[in-house]
Amino acid sequence: MYLGVKDVKPLQDYKLLLTFENDEVRYFDMYPYLDLGIFSELRDIAKFNAVSVKFDTIEWSNGADLDPEVLYSESSVEAPPFTYDQL
Repeated sequence: MYLGVKDVKPLQDYKLLLTFENDEVRYFDMYPYLDLGIFSELRDIAKFNAVSVKFDTIEWSNGADLDPEVLYSESSVEAPPFTYDQL
């Protein structure tokens, strides 16, 4: 069983603050995805910041989304360092 996302907030350096349906708050780093297909459009910070919750996961206006299981398993409870330059 997976946990759905109930809230998302974009942070600097292509990080996301996710709240899951069990109220656990976790950080997800999108930077490694920015060279992959449709996710490359999210280098535009305005597009990246337009992320929203759709059903049980997150989605951007260009249709890019990630499986909630991936979001949970690849996120951390500790805030990652902000090290990337805005592209």
